[in-house]
Amino acid sequence: MQINSELCLGCAKCIKFCPMKAIEMENKKAIINQTLCAECGVCHRLAVCETNAFIPCVELPWPRSLRSIFSDPVTIFQETGCSGRGTEEMKTNDVTNRFKDTKYVGIAVDVGRPNVGCSLKDVEKITRVLALLGVEFEKLNPISYLMKDFNTGDLIEEVLDEKVISCVIEVLVPIANVPEVVDELKEVAKDIDTVFSIGIICKVEKDLSIPVIPILEQRGYFVKPSAKTNIGLGKRI
Repeated sequence: MQINSELCLGCAKCIKFCPMKAIEMENKKAIINQTLCAECGVCHRLAVCETNAFIPCVELPWPRSLRSIFSDPVTIFQETGCSGRGTEEMKTNDVTNRFKDTKYVGIAVDVGRPNVGCSLKDVEKITRVLALLGVEFEKLNPISYLMKDFNTGDLIEEVLDEKVISCVIEVLVPIANVPEVVDELKEVAKDIDTVFSIGIICKVEKDLSIPVIPILEQRGYFVKPSAKTNIGLGKRI
């Protein structure tokens, strides 16, 4: 994203709308810090500028184009067919059967947030830790397409300097290993300059119990009751 300095009035109304705090004032004109900008398009889409001074890039070069793919919800990631950073996770499990039984549990690490963002260097720190634990990375996930080695968790070098608003790392682990994975994620959180939340994906038993919850509670973790639920209305193709 760019700002046409000739059209900018210097009113600074746009500054508060940037989720990455990338809009700054310089010589009484608004400018965009290209290092901080995540190419989310919020400033342009909200139409807060009275003179339409924002100039979106028609086609971003690689690897900067990743910023838009992960941060702009109207951008489609071609390989997954999902918009923005999104993955199907368990939302379409009745069709995909990605999670087959309660022996294995999915873990979704939701990295970054508006006003904070995340660098792909920090994402790599997390994927490396997960790889050491022997997790299975979900192939149909945007981050997985950026990984050069699933065994080490390394991302391809050319993307490491990119910054996005948020992304999701998705893995599959045996249910007994979930506490260990959460423990290690808690440790790596000390070494990264962003925030993340952990989502646990688990099938429900016939008695409607969720077997992973007591396992985590025994380890001292609190599992929030809010959740996404797949009720099985879809049909497997």
